[in-house]
Amino acid sequence: MPNPKRRHSKQRTSTRRAHDALKSRSLSECPNCHERKLPHRACPKCGYYKGREVLEVKEAG
Repeated sequence: MPNPKRRHSKQRTSTRRAHDALKSRSLSECPNCHERKLPHRACPKCGYYKGREVLEVKEAG
């Protein structure tokens, strides 16, 4: 197995790692209750997806 002859510099390592940061989630708005939700998923607050109820959500209280 080939091994590196010299160590990589700090700048070269940092430049490579510049793209490793986590990206924030893309959230969309529920058209029924206007809460933030993940796209292409049923709303966890009201249970609606594409204009119809697909989940039964229990009321808090």
